[in-house]
Amino acid sequence: MRRPSPVGARQQPSALGPLVSAALLISCSAEGFARARAFTRETLSRWSLDHRSDDATLVITELAANAVAHAVLAPAAGGAAEVWLGLALDPAHLLVSVSDPGDTPPAYTPADVSALREHGRGLYIVDALAQEWGWTSRPPAGKTVWAKLSTTSPP
Repeated sequence: MRRPSPVGARQQPSALGPLVSAALLISCSAEGFARARAFTRETLSRWSLDHRSDDATLVITELAANAVAHAVLAPAAGGAAEVWLGLALDPAHLLVSVSDPGDTPPAYTPADVSALREHGRGLYIVDALAQEWGWTSRPPAGKTVWAKLSTTSPP
C-alpha cells in the first residue's frame, strides 16, 4: 500500500540524487510540540528511516524548544512569530532544521555538563547526536538552526 506524502513534502533533483523534504509550521504550545514530534516520526517512517526517528525527534524537540524560549518570546515587530520545522533527506544524511524570527545565534558554551541543571543542556544533546550542526541567518530577519544526522543505522 502506498502512503501519501507528508504535508509539505516535495522532491527536488540534486547532484547527489533526489532530495526529499518536508516542512511544518509549529504552534508554540504543548500541542504544537507534540504535533512536531508526530510529524517527524511519521515522515521518517515514510522515508524508511524509523531507525533514526528517536534521535531526530529529540533533536527537533530541543531546537524547537530553544526557538520558542529565545526567539518567540520576543517576536519581531509587526506580527506573530513563526517557527518552522524542516526535514530534508539526501542519500547519506537527514537534515533537521528549525527556523525562527530571532537574530541571536544559538548559545553553545562549553561548561560543566555534569551538573544537574534543568535548563541549558539542549545544544549539548544536539551536539552529541548530530554529525554536525550550525545555524544560518535568514535575511531580513531570523535564523535557521540545523543538525545533520547520518541515515545509516546506529551501531
